[in-house]
Amino acid sequence: MCGIVGYIGSRNCVPIILEGLRRLEYRGYDSAGIAVLRDGAFFIRKNAGKVADLANALGRENGTLTAEVGMGHTRWATHGEPNDVNAHPHWDQHQQVAIVHNGIVENYMAIKTKLLRDGHTFLGGTDTEVLAHLIGVMFEECGDLTAAVRGALREVDGTYGIVVISPKAPDKMVVARKGSPLLIGVGDGENYVASDASAIVAHTRKVVYLDDGEIAEITRHRVRTMTIDDVTVEKQVQQITLELTQIERGGFEHFMLKEIHEQPETILNAMRGRLMVDEGDVRLGGLQNTIGKLLSARRIVLTACGTSWHAALVGEYMLEQIARVPAEVEYASEFRYRDPIVNIDDVVLLISQSGETADTLSALREAKSKGATVLGIVNVVGSSIARESHGGVYVHAGPEIGVASTKAFTSQLTVLALLTILLARARGMTRERGVVLAKELATLPEKVAQVLQNTQVFRDIAEEFKHCHNALYLGRGANFPVALEGALKLKEISYIHAEGYPAAEMKHGPIALIDKNMPVVVIVPKDGIYEKVMSNIQEVRARRGRIIAVANEDDTDIDQLAEFVIRVPRTYGFFGPILNIIPLQLLAYYIAVARGTNVDQPRNLAKSVTVE
Repeated sequence: MCGIVGYIGSRNCVPIILEGLRRLEYRGYDSAGIAVLRDGAFFIRKNAGKVADLANALGRENGTLTAEVGMGHTRWATHGEPNDVNAHPHWDQHQQVAIVHNGIVENYMAIKTKLLRDGHTFLGGTDTEVLAHLIGVMFEECGDLTAAVRGALREVDGTYGIVVISPKAPDKMVVARKGSPLLIGVGDGENYVASDASAIVAHTRKVVYLDDGEIAEITRHRVRTMTIDDVTVEKQVQQITLELTQIERGGFEHFMLKEIHEQPETILNAMRGRLMVDEGDVRLGGLQNTIGKLLSARRIVLTACGTSWHAALVGEYMLEQIARVPAEVEYASEFRYRDPIVNIDDVVLLISQSGETADTLSALREAKSKGATVLGIVNVVGSSIARESHGGVYVHAGPEIGVASTKAFTSQLTVLALLTILLARARGMTRERGVVLAKELATLPEKVAQVLQNTQVFRDIAEEFKHCHNALYLGRGANFPVALEGALKLKEISYIHAEGYPAAEMKHGPIALIDKNMPVVVIVPKDGIYEKVMSNIQEVRARRGRIIAVANEDDTDIDQLAEFVIRVPRTYGFFGPILNIIPLQLLAYYIAVARGTNVDQPRNLAKSVTVE
């Protein structure tokens, strides 16, 4: 994995592909490459490093490279270290087939062993090169590129989103998908393929989404879609609404900073048309066909990965303590492998920004196979989780380009709050109580905007702690997941080791780490457990830990204990995480900037993790 762009038409494909790869850089990658058909042969260039390095190499080597059929790839290493040889595209033994691939071929070693016995030699260590050789063998046998791809994929275990081209079939591309997103852009006398709509939105808004197990044969004037067994599939052309301005920085230094500052609007978008303040109720159209299942559910299982898992943890507090619905949170990456007990009266709620997270998608299919109702909370319209769920809710955060999730997290929390109010009202909460909650939820965009107004405090803290090696984040109740998320943000983009803990758990081990060099970030709103958290702060202070507090505007007591205080407005307890995470996002951002790291594309990370 990570990004794929392809083109077939009458224009020069090289600038189209390079532009598409640049639009996919936000997904995180370590190498880039391009393959085009020219003069009856391949022209392939690839290198470890950035798309700009690839473009510069093409300019130095070839001046103006022109071709009408080609494909490009940005790779996030899975098999084989990130270097020039392992970068995509890969080709077969006789350079008659080239391929770009997102996903993992799990049985590649068995296939490679057989090919080695047959005399094949391999240049690198990737599973993709093995797949290219396998398709090449099939192509030599049958002479038809589409049939060769179908035949090879029948022998493959794992996931893939692939594009295959050949100088022996110069008028077509063959693409296939299983577990890794792929879409086809439809043009006039030209067609495109991409792993993400952002790569091709400048050229077409008409797209066809491939489903798992489908293959498409693409020419300049036609797209034919079929199953792996060559059964024709009729696909609907859909219109995408993504705007180019949404995937540009808009004057901000980084996409991450832009997306942090978009949160007043994105939180409002998550509520728009759904929150009925005067009625103290919520309408979620995507759940109307499953509301009966939700109301009669024995329990709700929330499952997700990374930042979305932290949102699920907050959702557990909301659902249990406001709606009084039994809720459990599972790591999606572990869900299917422990043979979970899931029944037909369970609802499994899957949370994913991209809607393509491989672990979460696997959890969906596991729960579905056991008869549970599966619902998705996702950001990307038309994504796999959205299509395969029985129902769900879009968070409407817009494209999130920064690899470290920010606005999607607060939008997920907002949707979980909406879902909680909906269930609570349906299960007997009074209208009056619902109005109180709805009114407070409606104030959050303005309160987030208040937090975003003063950035100087974050710059000051960043300058003080930019050289630290470790940090501790503490919170209690629904703010414990916020501590986890704040620590994750710092780890992701600044590379400082950080851990989130329930504040009361600190004394059961982590307190041994606290000394005069240890920054300790404490989330301490004035709620029912305020005094307990203040006691935890005293414990840190007694060990000379350096305290950074996220506290309410009217809290004067905290000034006596904390070295730095970041102020946030008051809100209802379980809505607090939506506000309290904003300072932690900004803190991570400004520390990362002070350390000179690549904020939008942190090392080793990918935006949409489509491998298990």
